[in-house]
Amino acid sequence: MDADLEDKVSRYMSYLLRHNPEGLRIDRYGFVDLDELCRKLKKRFPIDKSFIYRVVERSERKRFEIVGNRIRALYGHTIPVKMKLKEDRDTKVFYHGTTPEAASKILKFGLKPMRRLWVHLSPSIKIAREVGLRRTRRPVILKIDAETARKSGIRFYKATDKVYLCSFVPPNCLEVVDDKK
Repeated sequence: MDADLEDKVSRYMSYLLRHNPEGLRIDRYGFVDLDELCRKLKKRFPIDKSFIYRVVERSERKRFEIVGNRIRALYGHTIPVKMKLKEDRDTKVFYHGTTPEAASKILKFGLKPMRRLWVHLSPSIKIAREVGLRRTRRPVILKIDAETARKSGIRFYKATDKVYLCSFVPPNCLEVVDDKK
């Protein structure tokens, strides 16, 4: 499969399923009809339905879910959708990779979803660093004390093995990780 085409299709699918369905009928759980999405994508790319399946299967970040003949993005939405996600009650620590500029604000005001519906967290420093490197060459890794956050009423949800979600992280649950050791 052409990696460049795969990347472009994946990005456009993310845009459609997370932010702007551009006329696609999206249900309250974020699902759209796979055939309808395929017709939309074919207007822009030389692909078929099997190509969409391959994009979903090969996605390292597990952005999408196919159930029957319906597809949705699993996280990253700016449009309101109801996600039925499993609550994580056991993980003690999460991580978040960000820019140095954003880190100073986050430590002061807490970690907010900004333009998205959820705050995105990582289960490891390594994954948080990978996320942070998408925005800056020198990411700051924040450690989230999930146990303390839960005592404040914050709930955490597992979107994928690499992405966890919550509504907010208060400043008292955050600290900078010195991962240079």
